[in-house]
Amino acid sequence: MVLTRVHGYFAHFSLCRFPFKVSTNFFYKGIHKTYRTYHVGMLDECFEIENSSDYKNIEGETLKIELCENDRVSGSVIDISAPAGKLNALEVQDDYSGCRYMSAEYKMKPLCVKKKLYNDELDLTSRKFDMTVPLDDTALANTLRACIGGKVDFHFVQQIHAKIIRCGLSTSQHICNPIIDLYLKNECVDSAVQIFKNMSTRDSVSWVAMMSGLSKNCRELEAILLYCEMRKLGVYPTPYVFTSIMSACTKINLYKVGEQLHALIFKWGFSSVLYVCNSLVSLYSRCGSLKSAELIFSGMQCRDKVSYNTLISGFSMQGSIDKSLQLLEKMQMDSLKPDSITVASLLSTCALTGDLHKGMQLQSYAIKAGMCSDIIIEGSLLDLYVKCSDVKTAHKFFLATQTDNVVLWNVMLVAYGQIGDLQESLNIYSQMQVEGLKPNEYTYPSILRTCTSVGAVDLGEQVHTQVIKSGFQPNVYVCSVLIDMYAKHGKLDTALKIFRRLNEDDIVSWTAMIAGFAQHDMFAEALRLFEEMQERGIQSDNVGLASAISACAGIQALNQGRQIHSQSIVSGYTSDISVGNALVCLYARCGCVLEAHLAFEKMYSRDNITWNGLISGFAQSGKSEEALKEFSQMIQAGEEANMFTYGSAVSAAANLTNVKLGKQIHARTLKTGYNSEIEVCNVLITLYAKCGCLDCARRVFNEMPQKNEVSWNALITGYSQHGYGRQAIELFEDMKMLQLMPNRITFLGVLSACSHVGLVEEGLSYFQSMSEYYGLVPKPQHYSCVVDILGRAGQLSRARAFMQSMPIEPDAMIWRTLLAACTVHKNTDIGEVAAKNLVELEPKDSATYVLMSNMYAVTGKWDDRDRVRRLMKERGVKKEPGRSWIEVKNSVHAFFVGDRLHPLADEIYKYVEELNKSAAKIGYIQDRNSLWNDLELEQKDSNAYIHSEKLAIAFGLLSLPNMIPLHVMKNLRVCNDCHNWIKSVSKVVDRTVVVRDTYRFHHFQDGICSCKDYW
Repeated sequence: MVLTRVHGYFAHFSLCRFPFKVSTNFFYKGIHKTYRTYHVGMLDECFEIENSSDYKNIEGETLKIELCENDRVSGSVIDISAPAGKLNALEVQDDYSGCRYMSAEYKMKPLCVKKKLYNDELDLTSRKFDMTVPLDDTALANTLRACIGGKVDFHFVQQIHAKIIRCGLSTSQHICNPIIDLYLKNECVDSAVQIFKNMSTRDSVSWVAMMSGLSKNCRELEAILLYCEMRKLGVYPTPYVFTSIMSACTKINLYKVGEQLHALIFKWGFSSVLYVCNSLVSLYSRCGSLKSAELIFSGMQCRDKVSYNTLISGFSMQGSIDKSLQLLEKMQMDSLKPDSITVASLLSTCALTGDLHKGMQLQSYAIKAGMCSDIIIEGSLLDLYVKCSDVKTAHKFFLATQTDNVVLWNVMLVAYGQIGDLQESLNIYSQMQVEGLKPNEYTYPSILRTCTSVGAVDLGEQVHTQVIKSGFQPNVYVCSVLIDMYAKHGKLDTALKIFRRLNEDDIVSWTAMIAGFAQHDMFAEALRLFEEMQERGIQSDNVGLASAISACAGIQALNQGRQIHSQSIVSGYTSDISVGNALVCLYARCGCVLEAHLAFEKMYSRDNITWNGLISGFAQSGKSEEALKEFSQMIQAGEEANMFTYGSAVSAAANLTNVKLGKQIHARTLKTGYNSEIEVCNVLITLYAKCGCLDCARRVFNEMPQKNEVSWNALITGYSQHGYGRQAIELFEDMKMLQLMPNRITFLGVLSACSHVGLVEEGLSYFQSMSEYYGLVPKPQHYSCVVDILGRAGQLSRARAFMQSMPIEPDAMIWRTLLAACTVHKNTDIGEVAAKNLVELEPKDSATYVLMSNMYAVTGKWDDRDRVRRLMKERGVKKEPGRSWIEVKNSVHAFFVGDRLHPLADEIYKYVEELNKSAAKIGYIQDRNSLWNDLELEQKDSNAYIHSEKLAIAFGLLSLPNMIPLHVMKNLRVCNDCHNWIKSVSKVVDRTVVVRDTYRFHHFQDGICSCKDYW
């Protein structure tokens, strides 16, 4: 009794060492120590002040007098053991209770969890499992919490779960909450959901565990739906619930839902809770609403590092380096020390904006703060140097790092990939293997992208084998990069095989496959795959929509393109530049001028791709004047033109045969240096060839530093169209000597050249070599050329036999070629067969009826000619009126047959009469058949209905100086009478006249035509 009072007295004044001395004196005096004296006195007071200096003496005394078997004494000793640093669970428990006393057991397990000694707690549980000691729900809950905190094999967790089920505790809320947490952390989401459903009762911890776990396992929408279910059941939300759901909304960009949750947070009074405010700042920062994020941040009563880091990260994503640095200063003023995440976010901003100077200042700060060896900082610094294109410094920094971080190696692979240095990328990869570092799912894509950019597909295939060997073949990210590589380089079969083996729907892979088909002109396949993606319910991104629209443009599928346009509006991609560019190209290629301009005007930002799409689209759809107009506006707007721009503009000028404007564009290419580009030179050759300036075309060809097949094809076709067949064939032979492989277009030009100059056997030989020597399958155009070769030479029976031996059915073009030859050679028997088949194929084509009418006219079958004309009237077929153009003093003048609308019509007709008389003096005789063919009336006066090309030539002779050749275009084939008339006129006036009709160019000079009367 006295000892107890003494202990209490000294304990009152916190003098615990004095009770111990008193206790020692009592021992020497033989006073017996009881449970009361030890428990109430020394053990309790030593625990209170965590006095461990006399712990071993107390423990020894306790063991000596055998008080350790008392639960309360052993429990007090365990209480002292923890702060004293002697909390080896099995050792202490064996000393004091040998697993026999429940008081020690109850104290040990929660104490281990509290002190984060999870392995000790798990050792206790394992030992109880081995000894088949019954476990209650409290002990099992502590064990499960230890599993959450410690690194344990999930199999052990499943064993505990099995024990719980056997004990009949599987529905206990106390136990199920940590089990759900464990299953979700080990990605066993479905099992966690089942446990949650089977719970008899649920508290806020249960709901939070499920929502947070679903969000972390990429099942954010399920988490949000679970919140809705919770509210329907009348469960009140907690701040932790809102934090979990806000995180889910942020991850999947459901910002509108997040705003609604913000209102509920305000309603429930949680708007001042720190971690709830942090989640709101994160939401608004990610959605780009930085004003709202700043407003919440400013209204927070207290802020922590997470608050600052979240807002700094938001500004970093927007590239606002100044705002981010201001927040850094404010953070330091609030006595908060920036951590590695803060500095890493700021470095990311510098990398995004290319501000290397400020990034280096942050590096100095990181060195002073001792953060430079942090893995996150190292990665951010390396990323800074790489994105600022300072690869040399990046490599030095990389070599100075001491960490075996695979991420740093991957960043270096990306760095050398950006500059296209494949060799150095391979060196990095090889060194990585030497160092024993195992590549991850980002290593292979980094190398594969470099292979894709430099066109090293063979090397990419070798990397593909490494992917298979290392087991990354099923990885979706790796597969998407492989698909992109093979698709971009035309190996679409391989890409499709990889794509079809994917186990999950990946939008990037779908997009890469669709884009690959579109880039290689497989537009129908691209659209089919796009439709399949939609049927599977996969939401397309901007790249997928742009590729699908481009595919529609490729095949002029205007209606389908409009549908995808509507889908892009619904999906919110109207402001995306790639979608906008594709839409401009679609409408321009389909000739929809107003819609193309509307799509162009609606774009918030434009680049040269936008302008190029508009110009090339109009040029390809026959709206060449619109194309040149847009080109002029592009130059006036100060937009820099590239080789694609010049190529499209020159092509438009070629379509209009506007050589003057073409030469102006040529001058701009010389000024800007694009005249050395192969693509630009090729269209310049075509321009000059189409405009009849073969000397200029040849000059451009000769001055090209490099030539490809297109260059040779352009000049061969040009010579062929102008009737210089021999020169065309010589070029073809030169091309073969240079080991350049001819293609189908090459042979089209060569066969056409043979046709124009009457080289029958040579033409047939070239046609045969297509398939036998070069492995090219002839197209209908090639068969038509052969029929033309034989038909022009008068070998009509042979031409008919050739058509019968063809592996394909003759199309309208082939029958029309045969009919034209029959008209020239007055063969009505074969001509009527050709006409019959042609009318069946194209009953509304006026050219067929005109050819039939001509055939009967030249053979004197006037009744049959009249019958054909009546048939045209009955069927409503109208003959296209003849029209000719000539450019004089920057203005294009157009003439129709018998045209008297021109201001100088009287002078023109008077001059035509003079030319007729002069031509007649040197032997010109009017071909009456040609006139009758065009006159629907019984008018016989040759001056009443003068053909348009005669009017154009007469006007040119009156208007242009003598030294300038005349260039006339006509929309129909030149008739025999006009051809003979122009030959005579060219001799009478001593002028060169170039006429381009639908078949070819005719160069008239000194009474001779380049076609040698064979056209």
